[in-house]
Amino acid sequence: MSFRLRREEVLSGEQLSAMLGESPARAAQAIVLAAKAGLIDGQALLGQILLEGRGIAKDQALAVRWFEIAARGGHLMARNMLGRCHEHGWGYVADAAVAARHYAIAADAGLDWAQYNLANLLATGRGVALDQVQALNRYRRAAEAGHAKSMNLLGRYLEEGLACTADPSAARAWYRRSAEGGDFRGQFSHATLLAQDGHVDEAVMWLRKALAGGNVNFLRASSKSLLDANHPKIREMAHAYQMRLSELAEV
Repeated sequence: MSFRLRREEVLSGEQLSAMLGESPARAAQAIVLAAKAGLIDGQALLGQILLEGRGIAKDQALAVRWFEIAARGGHLMARNMLGRCHEHGWGYVADAAVAARHYAIAADAGLDWAQYNLANLLATGRGVALDQVQALNRYRRAAEAGHAKSMNLLGRYLEEGLACTADPSAARAWYRRSAEGGDFRGQFSHATLLAQDGHVDEAVMWLRKALAGGNVNFLRASSKSLLDANHPKIREMAHAYQMRLSELAEV
């Protein structure tokens, strides 16, 4: 005997997301029911957990099908994730140009993550013409919307005067906001300038925060730059970064 859930019997997207942190397998069952019942947040979440294999068997091809359904319903993050799937070849043949079109739809509708992802393509000329001015504009829009990773990159453009007039003071402010927003690269950028100003203990604090959240590529590059630091406390952090890098490599 089959049955159909009424919409009011389905958990909200917020409830489903909270459940994922507590019990991924149980949450996956609820997400499947929500997605099949037509809850757009459930459809986008189902795509995400299928992509990650979180609480459910990993299936990239099925993930993109659910992202497509949610995106057709107007879910901006699902549209952004279609861009990610096309960019990285998850469930599709990698195609940065198609990815850019999906990012643009979500970015023009105001999604900060899509602004950031589209800016990355514009900044590197992948799938679109290289355009640092447009990349800067996209990073700025995302940063002003509260996107911590974009804050750090906006700071870099302002520090280096890339596609804009250099503004070291504004760069510092954006690095600080990025660091406070939890971006490990922003924390490293902020720490670097603090160390240059002689605020070594505060710099070390932010370097430790960046260490805790950093990925392998970041740790590898950062540990090399820390070895060249002038202050011994900063150089000591290079060894901590290298140890963490070794731990991640073993996983």
